Amino acid sequence: MAYSLCLNYSLSSLSTNRQNRYLSIAAFTNPPLLGRKLRVAVIGGGPAGSSAAEALSAGGIETFLLERSPSSAKPCGGAIPLCMLDEFSIPLHLIDRHVTRMKIISPSNLSVDFGSKTLQPDESIPMLRREVLDNFLRCRAQSHGAHLIPALVTHLEVPASSNSPYVVHHTTNNSRKTLAVDVVIGADGANSKVAKSIRAGNYACAIAFQERIRLPDEKMEYYQDLAEMYVGGDVSPDFYGWVFPKCDHVAVGTGTVCAKQDIKVYQRGIRERVKDKIKGGVVIKVEAHPIPEHPRPIRVRGRVALVGDAAGYVTKCSGEGIYFAAKSGRMCGEAIVKASQGGDCMVNECDLMRGYLREWDNKYLSTFRFLDLLQNVFYGSNAAREALVEMCGDEYVQRMTFDSYLYKRLAHNNGWEDVKMLINTIGSLMRCKIVGKEMEALKF
Repeated sequence: MAYSLCLNYSLSSLSTNRQNRYLSIAAFTNPPLLGRKLRVAVIGGGPAGSSAAEALSAGGIETFLLERSPSSAKPCGGAIPLCMLDEFSIPLHLIDRHVTRMKIISPSNLSVDFGSKTLQPDESIPMLRREVLDNFLRCRAQSHGAHLIPALVTHLEVPASSNSPYVVHHTTNNSRKTLAVDVVIGADGANSKVAKSIRAGNYACAIAFQERIRLPDEKMEYYQDLAEMYVGGDVSPDFYGWVFPKCDHVAVGTGTVCAKQDIKVYQRGIRERVKDKIKGGVVIKVEAHPIPEHPRPIRVRGRVALVGDAAGYVTKCSGEGIYFAAKSGRMCGEAIVKASQGGDCMVNECDLMRGYLREWDNKYLSTFRFLDLLQNVFYGSNAAREALVEMCGDEYVQRMTFDSYLYKRLAHNNGWEDVKMLINTIGSLMRCKIVGKEMEALKF
């Protein structure tokens, strides 16, 4: 049986031909589903869940997308990398602003223009509202055949045997219902009930707090193509504050993992920093949401896989999560389509480990670890934050950062410039008197 063919770790010791032969055997031993298609429940209709549902339904799998509140979305800065527009076919009319200037402001109010000299004429950071993006992605999944169920999932019943279905318990219009499926994808955020059901382990969570503020026209003009990031102990002890422009308002917010109980204090801090720029503005919405700080210990168990925030795919330093959520959902959905041969066969834990989790880790885990290191070095004190902003004034640093962020690829670096950047980094850190234990972390 396929359930006994867990080849994903032993394959590395086989030759290429033997690997292909064993993989073929594994594929053919996946038991066929007679008279029906594979049934998959995707819990959560954000970018991760909707992208998974689209890949599944487009691949011939019977897909159920359960979303508690289709009309709402989690608080989010709303910045996405430029490559996401083409990769996920995001229509331009969904974009509120094309940011071409980013100001980074230090604790002492030193301001650095990040991008004005380094962005190419056709480059920008797209800004959008999550409720707009999420609705578009859900509708597209539905157009491919996914069944959208507006429902609150109360718990997931895990089967006692490998051949039995998972049962999703949910409420719709105050009516309790159940849904039996073969596979479950948990895309239900940082407080994932799916993760709890499979005992996926805990992780540290930050809290993000954001106010949407409608500004007078003359104030909004200032943020026409500009976003701002503020660092300092007054706005966050371990993250940053932001002002990101939307269609007719700005999102002003902050986040922290180590002092969540004081989040409103830090929100007052970012408001104080930008008080002259938002004077006369009206708060139209207040939002707060937990944000995972690192991947969960377990992201696949049995025929259940976690994606997006439920899996912990939010990067340190930037807090970026939209792209990685959508990417993980699509990768997981495509892996299930491939392993099930278009929904005609059952899948198992090894299929999910090999086709989704190992591929994800190979592609992105080192990025997450590196950004974790950067946050530990540069976000721990005001002196370090001053050094960070000073470094961001270097055009080579900016170009490398934009290549990595906008296109999710390794930048084509210059050896001599890398040496200069390292020297300048050390100089900045020394000037800010933090070369002690933080520098030890840089030794790989």
